[in-house]
Amino acid sequence: MKHFLQALTLGLCIISSGCLTVPNSSSPEWDSLRKAETLTPFLQPTADWTIVGKASVNSTNNRLLKAKSGEGIVMNGLTGKTKNLLTNMEHGDIEAHIEFMIPAKSNSGVYFQGRYEVQVLDSFTFKTPRHSHCGGIYQRWANDKGFEGHAPRVNAARKPGEWQTFDIVFYAPRFDEDGKKIRNAVFRKVVLNGIMVHENQEVTGPTRSSTFNDEKPTGPLMFQGDHGPVAYRNIRIKSLNN
Repeated sequence: MKHFLQALTLGLCIISSGCLTVPNSSSPEWDSLRKAETLTPFLQPTADWTIVGKASVNSTNNRLLKAKSGEGIVMNGLTGKTKNLLTNMEHGDIEAHIEFMIPAKSNSGVYFQGRYEVQVLDSFTFKTPRHSHCGGIYQRWANDKGFEGHAPRVNAARKPGEWQTFDIVFYAPRFDEDGKKIRNAVFRKVVLNGIMVHENQEVTGPTRSSTFNDEKPTGPLMFQGDHGPVAYRNIRIKSLNN
């Protein structure tokens, strides 16, 4: 247990041949949170976020989740109204596999570098998706107005209560020696439940409700926790040499 906790304090751990080791940014292996027993890989304090063994829709209120004790699933409490969850690890170019589940009418999001959001939303019934629907790249915000934002090509969302999957390749923005941005952040691909919903989509700056309003070569992965109940599992990331 001691060695397990030490590995987690340094970031997301690699699961390899049954052993836990500290991840190497140049390693081709996937950094993984699948076997996490604590929230140590995340920026403290983590408020109502907790590790559970099973999450499902509450049978008495389909807009809430219920949980059973265990490990492997990260959940934002029973009310779904808590602070955002940020990793201690910071990333640049990465490939990410993230599984999530929400109840009816719920809302969350995954922010790459804490700045660029891929939306999580109960949008199963919508025929024409918008940027605010599940799999959308959320709009930016300035002067009390929204702009940009990129809708998914198709609505690939599943029903509330079903586990869903993101497979995303993200390229961080590039800067010259003086710190001037010379290339926008790019979602090379966003695959929702096995369906490509974005490809080579640039983002000119942080999207709405991001943790940071600037842009940098690296930043933490962020999971939105204040818009409704959500559970995440099988969070795996791999650094890329783009």
